[in-house]
Amino acid sequence: MNKEDIPVTVKGLVPTPTGCGVFLSAEEKTITIFVDHSVAAAITMFMHGIKKPRPLTHDLIANMLAGLEVRVEKVVVNDLKEDTFFARLYLVQESELGRHVVEIDARPSDSIAIALQQGCPVYVARHVWDAAEDMTWALEQAQKEAEEKQDEEEDEDEDK
Repeated sequence: MNKEDIPVTVKGLVPTPTGCGVFLSAEEKTITIFVDHSVAAAITMFMHGIKKPRPLTHDLIANMLAGLEVRVEKVVVNDLKEDTFFARLYLVQESELGRHVVEIDARPSDSIAIALQQGCPVYVARHVWDAAEDMTWALEQAQKEAEEKQDEEEDEDEDK
């Protein structure tokens, strides 16, 4: 890990009309990366440990990596250009010949899904972290709305 990279955790996903916002948090800041619905569904399944009846794309990738005896070491959201985030997957293959690290350019959405699936850390490069807008308020608002909706549903269930 570069000492400038910020370790982050996925704090939540919030649906939008065109996809989903993935909230990454560290310290007292939260940034949002917008992803399409299909990758948001994969991220949600990995976050909650939901097993699929058939392998999806990220499962296929994991099976290929396992077959090649490669593991994902980390994911780094390494750039931000014109409101578009970029990421790198760091893959490691260790054998009797030594340790080989390969960096692969990947969408942050796929990178986050793979990191959750593989249980590896996610980082954001310091310059990206500093440039990205703090969206803590949006995450707090979404959590509040979700709690209110859950309370309403519980009230409706009690009335039945």
